[in-house]
Amino acid sequence: MNVIGLTGWSGSGKTTLLVELVVCITSLGYTVSTIKHAHHNFDVDQKGKDSFLHRKAGASEVLVASSNRWALMHELRTETEPDLEHLLTRMSPVDIVLVEGYKNFDHKKIEVHRPDLGHPLIALEQNSVIAIATDKKILDATKLDTKILDLNDVMSITNFILSFCGLSSHKNQLAKDLS
Repeated sequence: MNVIGLTGWSGSGKTTLLVELVVCITSLGYTVSTIKHAHHNFDVDQKGKDSFLHRKAGASEVLVASSNRWALMHELRTETEPDLEHLLTRMSPVDIVLVEGYKNFDHKKIEVHRPDLGHPLIALEQNSVIAIATDKKILDATKLDTKILDLNDVMSITNFILSFCGLSSHKNQLAKDLS
C-alpha cells in the first residue's frame, strides 16, 4: 500500500486537507483509507451501549457489525501504543493510505504549513517531509530541496500524491484534465 502522511502544527488545516484529498482521490476511482493519530484519550463507543458494556467488563476486543459497517475496538490495557507499521498491517489493501499525525514516524509526509501561525517548518527537522502545502510564500523553504504546493489547490496536491505513489498515468491524466 502507498502511505502518505499529512503533518503540521495544530490548526494548520490537516484534517480539512485530508478530507478534500479523500474526496478528490476517490472521485478518480482510487481506493483510500485513513489513519488518524490522537494524542488524547478517545472513545468510539457510547456509554450504556452493549459494546461499551462488553469492553468495560474486560473484553480485549469488541467487534460491532451491522449491514452498513463494522468496527473493531481493541483495548490496549497494559500494552504499549502500537506503531504506525503495526496499524497498517491491520488495514485492508487500498491504493493509498492517508495518515494524519504520527509526526515523528519515518513515513513520507506532506507538511501543511501556514506561516501566519508562527510555527517553524517541520521539514527543516525531518527529511521524511517530501512536500510542503502552504497558503503563503515560505522564506525558510529556500533552505530545503522540498516541493512547495499550493494548499488551496487540492487537485495539484492530488496529482503530486498520485505521481509520488506511481499510480496509473491514465487516471493521473484525468486528474490533470479536471484541474
